[in-house]
Parts: sequence; structure tokens; C-alpha cells
Amino acid sequence: MFNRQDYVSDAEWNRFLEFSQALETPNIVINLRTIKSNFVKLRNSFPYAHIYYAVKANPGGQIIQMLDSLGSNFDIASRYELDHVLSLNISPEKLSFGNTIKKAKDIDYFYKKGVRMFATDSKDDLKNIAKYAPGSRVYVRILVENSDTADWPLSRKFGCHPDMAYDLIVLARDLGLTPYGISFHVGSQQRDIGQWNDAIAKTKYLFTSLEEEEGIKLTMINMGGGFPAHYIQPTNDLSDYASEITRYLHDDFGDDIPNIIFEPGRSLVGDSGILTSEVVLISRKNNTALNRWVYQDTGLFNGLIETINESIKYPIITEKDGQGREGEVVLAGPTCDSMDIMYEDNKYKLPLDLKEGDKLYWLSTGAYTSTYAAVGFNGFPPIKTYYME
Repeated sequence: MFNRQDYVSDAEWNRFLEFSQALETPNIVINLRTIKSNFVKLRNSFPYAHIYYAVKANPGGQIIQMLDSLGSNFDIASRYELDHVLSLNISPEKLSFGNTIKKAKDIDYFYKKGVRMFATDSKDDLKNIAKYAPGSRVYVRILVENSDTADWPLSRKFGCHPDMAYDLIVLARDLGLTPYGISFHVGSQQRDIGQWNDAIAKTKYLFTSLEEEEGIKLTMINMGGGFPAHYIQPTNDLSDYASEITRYLHDDFGDDIPNIIFEPGRSLVGDSGILTSEVVLISRKNNTALNRWVYQDTGLFNGLIETINESIKYPIITEKDGQGREGEVVLAGPTCDSMDIMYEDNKYKLPLDLKEGDKLYWLSTGAYTSTYAAVGFNGFPPIKTYYME
């Protein structure tokens, strides 16, 4: 159904097969070379920007240490991520607490560990930062509507209206904090580059009005993530994103572009992973049913949660592709939960001679798979992750 060469080169595929042939399924193999290549490409595409890797995408220690050696900073979502990253000898000066939803005691914990940059989008959270992380740099996240053009939208829960962001920046100054900048996120796997244009325009409005009316000069824009990995739906090349976003910045800010931060996750690690599963059972729901149900040994609750509502559509290949006829299937996981269905409306086609014990290879599964999973639902152990250098 999919051309594997569009996602993984012959050389890297052969390396993967040799590396993974003895591994028990289900498993995820992460190609560190791919992540390094993606990081270098992103850095070269935006030479003026600072990269803060979103650890939540894949917190593998080998990934974090490699990115640290390449000069990356890190976006942290919880005190548990913080402890993990600090245990890898990452300097707290390279960290940002990017979660706007946090307990006061966690702010205190981050501050005592040396972190001095915090995101916020509400008055009470900002007051907690002022109390427990005095003098820290703060940036306010604004709401950006992206539900129609991002495969994994991030609106509604995070951010505030620009008018409220204005008030929060003023309050931050009055509370003794350092108003640093504005952040936004246009949605994960964002295919519409124009979404950055709208968000940058809102940011420019805040920069200008705060300086003219309050004498507050902000110096940073945190653009979050949004750059895509390679799934089924086509996307623009990173060079297109870079040229357009850079043009938007110059259109609004001229040559006086603020400090720019990106928080990539999916775009750095998504393409690096291959999830291997095994077919457990193939059945039909009645004697005349055209579609087969293909059940495999991992599913929605153990590595493939982003298939919920069929949001992320991974390319899937088998060892029997191209050898005969194919037919439409429903793909489901092994648990005793009727929600454990990955694809039913979106019709994948798999070989008609597929049988129990055959392997399915889910490509581009390096992001939000290994840790975005249950720890023991139905007793199934967490999916194992391996790293290929």
C-alpha cells in the first residue's frame, strides 16, 4: 500500500532489519541518525533561532544526550521530566518549564533546581511564579485557532486571548518578574504554513502595544512546534516552512526580529521510529463481510494512542507487500476494550495472504509512542523501545 522508500532508505531499512530481527514484538526501534539529521536540517533552516526540544515527544536518554551535544535546549513539561533530564547532566540553564498547568510546589521545585524560564497563561499561575520563582523570565501563551488544519490541534486548553496576555505581561512586571515574550503553538502536524502568519501578527500587536503603552519591551517569541513528520498526508518541505516563516517575521518586525524559540518534537523524532507488531488474529464479522479485522499485539493503549479518532495516519507495510492482491482491513489492538481500534473509517489495504504471526511495520512512529502509552492495561507490559546508532 505504501512505498517504503518514501520513508526509509534501502540502507537504513536493511540496518533496521538486521538490528530488530531478534527482538520480541511489539517494539519500537529509534534511529538516532535520523534525529541528528533532522536537528541539523532544522538548525540550518532557522540559523537565527534557538531550539528547545519538546522532551514529551520522546524522552529517551540517548536522544536527549545526543541533542545536548548538538547544542539543543529542552522544553520540560513536568518535575518528572525535569528530574530525568537533569540526571543526564543537562544544565538547568538550557531548560524551560513550558507547561502552563502546574502546581505551585512544582514551580518552587524547578526554581530550586536552577530553571529560570516559565510559561504562563493565567493570573493565578503567574502569581505562583512570582512567589516561588522570583525574578524569573516569563512568557505568555496566546490562543491560536488551528483545529481545521493541524492533524493534532492544540487550541482551547492552552493559551489566553491576546487582551488577557497583555494584562498578564503588565502584571508580571508589577510582580517583579521579567516579561520575556509571547508564545503560541499552531498545532502539531500543521500543514498550513499560513497559520504562523496569523500568530506572528497577533504577537506583533502585543509587542508594539506593550512597548508604546506600558514601556515594556518584549524580546522573545516562542513559536512552539508544529513542523510535520512524514505520515500519509503530504506536507510541505521544511525549507518551505523556513522561507515563509522568515518572511512573515520580516514583514512584521523588519530587521529587528526578536529572539526566536522553536520547541520541535514530532518533526525531530517522528520519522526516526519503526514500530513492529505481530498479527494475532484475522477474522470477519459475517460470512459475506468484505473487510477483514486484523488484530495485532499492540494498539491504541500501548504506543498508538495518536490514532484515536484516526488523527495520525501512519504508513504501514508488511513483508508481503507487492506479492499479490490486497484488501481493505480494520486494524485493531489486543485489549478487551472496544475503543482499541486504530483504523476503521480510513481503509487501509493489506495483503490478502496476511496470516497470524506476520509482522506489521508502522513507519514514522518515533514521536508520542513509547511513553504515550499505558503502563499495564489488561496486564500488557509497556512497549519496549530500542535505539539504533
